[in-house]
Amino acid sequence: MAALGALVKKAWSVRRFVVLLCAPLALVPILLSLPPKEGRCLYVILLMALYWCTEALPLAVTALLPIVLFPFLGILPSNKVCPQYFLDTNFLFLSGLIMASAIEEWNLHRRIALRVLMLVGVQPARLILGMMLTTSFLSMWLSNTASTAMMLPIANAILKSLFGEKDTSKDMNRENEENQASLQQNKLYTVPTEMQFLASTEDKDLAEEKELSSDVLSDLKKEEEYKTNIWKGFLISIPYAASIGGTATLTGTAPNLILLGQLKSYFPECDVVNFGSWFMFAFPLMLIFLLMGWLWISILYGGINLRGWKTKKSNIRVDAEARAKEVIKEDYQKLGPTKFAEQAIFFFFCMFAIMLFSRDPKFIPGWASLFAPGFISDAVTGITIVIILFFFPSQKPSFRWWFDLKAPNTETQPLLTWRKAQETVPWNIILLLGGGFAMAKGCEESGLSVWIGGRLHPLEGVPPPVAVILITVVIALFTEFASNTATIIIFLPVLAELAIRLKVNPLYLMIPGTIGCSYAFMLPVSTPPNSIAFSSGHLMVKDMARTGLLMNLMGVLLLSLAMNTWAKSIFQLGTFPAWANIHAENATSLVTAVENVTLSALNKI
Repeated sequence: MAALGALVKKAWSVRRFVVLLCAPLALVPILLSLPPKEGRCLYVILLMALYWCTEALPLAVTALLPIVLFPFLGILPSNKVCPQYFLDTNFLFLSGLIMASAIEEWNLHRRIALRVLMLVGVQPARLILGMMLTTSFLSMWLSNTASTAMMLPIANAILKSLFGEKDTSKDMNRENEENQASLQQNKLYTVPTEMQFLASTEDKDLAEEKELSSDVLSDLKKEEEYKTNIWKGFLISIPYAASIGGTATLTGTAPNLILLGQLKSYFPECDVVNFGSWFMFAFPLMLIFLLMGWLWISILYGGINLRGWKTKKSNIRVDAEARAKEVIKEDYQKLGPTKFAEQAIFFFFCMFAIMLFSRDPKFIPGWASLFAPGFISDAVTGITIVIILFFFPSQKPSFRWWFDLKAPNTETQPLLTWRKAQETVPWNIILLLGGGFAMAKGCEESGLSVWIGGRLHPLEGVPPPVAVILITVVIALFTEFASNTATIIIFLPVLAELAIRLKVNPLYLMIPGTIGCSYAFMLPVSTPPNSIAFSSGHLMVKDMARTGLLMNLMGVLLLSLAMNTWAKSIFQLGTFPAWANIHAENATSLVTAVENVTLSALNKI
């Protein structure tokens, strides 16, 4: 096994080297077949897309390529490229990451999770619902990966109390080792060894089983199948809920913020998408999808038995559920009474959400209307709240200290220290967002987006509702194999130009494309949350494929329903907006200029 792992590692290293060396040479014909500036920009984009899909370089390092290639190839000067890495959208995302660090620092997420599980009950279907609700709520504010990693240990403890902890058989161990080697080789996320659970029956019990009657053996076999299915249902529900929950807020996942940033780049006059309007659109969609996904997972894995609603529970299951309830209660009691720091974090977290939602909700004037128009953005709101975390005390302040001259002058620990923020905030995501914005700026300035739009004539006859479904399906399938962030960076410029060609509101196509990137449920490599759950060794690829296929279909249909109902009134999707019309006029003039240059060059020849 070790020799095989070493061989795979060497093969992967060779493949990375080949991609790094050959990709720039293989894409050279693109430089020669297109107009000079557009060809150079497309060359950079395809090179970045290839590196992102193959991970020949780390994602964040690939995102830095525009800083080098755009100036050298004459696409954009560095003073226009570098600012794209620190737009206000990046700071909005940074504020969410810092808030998440503070929540993790004081274990507020664990208190919320255990409290929700105590409320929903301990029956398997209810526990799966509680897990999905809690994970999706955390994923609205934390990263999808962090939410999944937080909830899986809690699920582990509950499952052990329900079904007991068993030893893993040799075959299962061998399968787990192969899974782990594959996951590590592909740089997927792994979880601690204590999360390796769910095994087959011990070999020493086989002799005893032979003495049992066939009816008892049949019942035991059904009970084992039930336990296995419930365990799989728990494991698979958590990453799915994290992916669904991340779509509900602008800060929930990177593609949402990339949409916001690219809208500001392509359509500077567009002001209909902000935290409040996005939440009003995406939160109901998230709730509906979460409920449908819960029903599907519960039915598929035995949490809900459609044929046995009136069947009496066995004493074994009743005892197991009682033990699970005690485990949840005991874990909650271990947290102790609510600390002052937890109360403070919860208060600032609520302020964070309320101020972002109420800044400019569109249906009523927001608090930002009290200031100069255009000066206050969501980034200002988010950074304002998180700055307070760095000086607000974590211990309840005593006013007597100010008047007691003999009191010791001890430094009070704040709710969040900069050292903790440095350690926990994934700074690579900030660079990844910046790379996407730099790429969008290059497409716009070079005229590549207009050139792409000119090649979309065959799609002009497609009805817009059909286009929404096709776009969501294509992107959802593409992101099964590639990073969702890289996928949306590549597709958004194309969708913007396609919308202008179809004469529909660009948001009508760009929003489904953005959310569709999060609907990747079928493969372990699709998203980091899927990888975390799969790395436990107790989910097979076929489990994720059969469950994720219907999840993908439900997501596509529900998203299409949302875009053609309540989203139309929130984002004014029924008309072709003035801010998009200005872009279309600029694009038309640029196309005319390009055609004139091309014709004059041909005449000289």
